Amino acid sequence: MAEPPVDMPAAQAGERLPDHRLRRLTGYALRLAYHRLKNEASRVLEGFGLRTRTFSALAIICDTPGLRQTQLAEVLHMERSNTVTLVDALERGGLIQRRQVPEDRRSYALRATAEGRRVCAAATAALEAQEDAALAGLSPEERRLLLGLLAKVDGG
Repeated sequence: MAEPPVDMPAAQAGERLPDHRLRRLTGYALRLAYHRLKNEASRVLEGFGLRTRTFSALAIICDTPGLRQTQLAEVLHMERSNTVTLVDALERGGLIQRRQVPEDRRSYALRATAEGRRVCAAATAALEAQEDAALAGLSPEERRLLLGLLAKVDGG
């Protein structure tokens, strides 16, 4: 069998480089889809003064009033010290309140403010609309299947 030429011509400007070998790998395909959805989500969330991590934290706090910072770090799979930065930003923005837990003065319980709940609801609606547009090529059944398969991969 003949070897392919070593010096293949470089792709022209704007021409898509061949990644067909990589596209057979699930991790690569997931990464491409993730980056597309994340970049669009970042653009949407920017309009609310949020980033993807701060939105995630706000959504979890809205859904779990009284959540402790350490629990938030666990849910977000983050170091506790990094979570403090997120909580500080949300508190400065008036979106959450941090209160000391009476029985453990080293712990803080987190609650969304009325403004935080409003922003979270509006941002969630905007993200859902963005995902609807990005995933318009999938039927509702295919979207449910995709989420179910991703949950299996994640172990959830």
